[in-house]
Amino acid sequence: MTNLPFGFGSQDPDDPDKGDSSQGRSEGGAGNPGDIPGFGFGGMPGPGGMPNFDIGQLGQMLTQLGQALSHSGSGGSGPVNYELAKQLAVQQLHNNQRTERPSQDQVKAIEDAVRLAELWLDATTSLPAGVRSVQTWSSVDWVEKTLPTWQRLCDPVAQRMSSAWLEALPEEAKQAAGPLLSMFGQMGGMTFGSQLGNGLAQLGGEVLTSTDVGLPLGPAGTAALLPANIERFIEGLDRPISEATVFLAAREAAHHRLFSHVPWLGQRLLATLEEYARGIHIDTSALEDLAGKIDPANPSSMEELMGSGVLEPKTTPEQQAALNRLETLLALVEGWVDVVVADAVGERLPGAGALGETVRRRRASGGPAEQTFATLIGLELRPRRMRDAANVWRLMTERHGVDSRDRVWDHPDLLPDSSDLDEPLDFADRWGAGSADLDDPIAAIRRAEADEAAKSDDEGDDSSKRDGS
Repeated sequence: MTNLPFGFGSQDPDDPDKGDSSQGRSEGGAGNPGDIPGFGFGGMPGPGGMPNFDIGQLGQMLTQLGQALSHSGSGGSGPVNYELAKQLAVQQLHNNQRTERPSQDQVKAIEDAVRLAELWLDATTSLPAGVRSVQTWSSVDWVEKTLPTWQRLCDPVAQRMSSAWLEALPEEAKQAAGPLLSMFGQMGGMTFGSQLGNGLAQLGGEVLTSTDVGLPLGPAGTAALLPANIERFIEGLDRPISEATVFLAAREAAHHRLFSHVPWLGQRLLATLEEYARGIHIDTSALEDLAGKIDPANPSSMEELMGSGVLEPKTTPEQQAALNRLETLLALVEGWVDVVVADAVGERLPGAGALGETVRRRRASGGPAEQTFATLIGLELRPRRMRDAANVWRLMTERHGVDSRDRVWDHPDLLPDSSDLDEPLDFADRWGAGSADLDDPIAAIRRAEADEAAKSDDEGDDSSKRDGS
């Protein structure tokens, strides 16, 4: 994890490596949306009991804190205050002038682009169209339409973080806290909601389509493009907006074909995120050891504890395995979309190569959006091996054809793994060797499982005979 999840943002604005939730903020943007003070220890009294802030700003800070506390009763009783997140995201987008409403001409252009892209994709994939409706979104629309999916993504991490803190508290501390624990839960929900709102504002000002981060964030079957963000995206590329719109519409439509007609895919991505969240834990032994070193009369001792890293969640081997599976699956999705879209638009759009390379670099290098997402849930959604995955799909297309290539998505056990990305020729050869099973890959899996079970039984029989002799 290069960035820290909920509540572990650095208090040092000059140290971007500490995973502050304002990473990737746009120029002029605020670290805390709506200028609500952070919930860290930056505002604690300094030496001599004197505050570290301008006393003239005290009234304004108290007013802002009161506004924040007014949200504590709304947004549900879950681990994240989503109503607060939404309001802060919308407010920051307004402050950054990222709320342009689509014009009628833009709406029509996007609808036409998606229809054209679907026609071109029909020849390059066997998966049928998955788009049932086309919408044109502003950044605020993106926040509102994708919030339900963000709840699925963030709840497991935030819930686990909250329970990990409770587990880390000594029993006598829990008994002494009593009713305060529920208040801490509300404050935690507000803190998480504030960070989520900041992240959504950053992402909303940058994303180009509803599937831009590689996950199906919007409503099922709804293709959505953000024309204002697309205009900013092509600045300096010297390509017309119409060309970029058709190219991005093809990527959006290709994602929807995959997520609509590979029913296990979206659930597998979300389940892997949840598996990662379940592994979050805090080293309680280290916490108890350092607790005795805190001097209540010296607030700086608490600051030292917070900066020591002991309270940060540790990445377990199980979590690392989940991250590796997630990275491979995201790379396979993006690589497949790359190949399918390149075949569909390559000879039709003069700038397709340049646009494709820009998108690949943007996704693989991890821009501000990916950094913000890493802060939100504690992991990165960067398909670092997207080019390797694209090589696998390209090789499969050339050797076995479009229909056979797309059958790989019939079952998760048929997909290439990380080692196959290293040796794409071996994967293509194995797939070709099993060509007799291509018409029924599920049956092939069952036969392989049966063969493995029979082999285990034979080995057991041999062992029994040796013992009997």
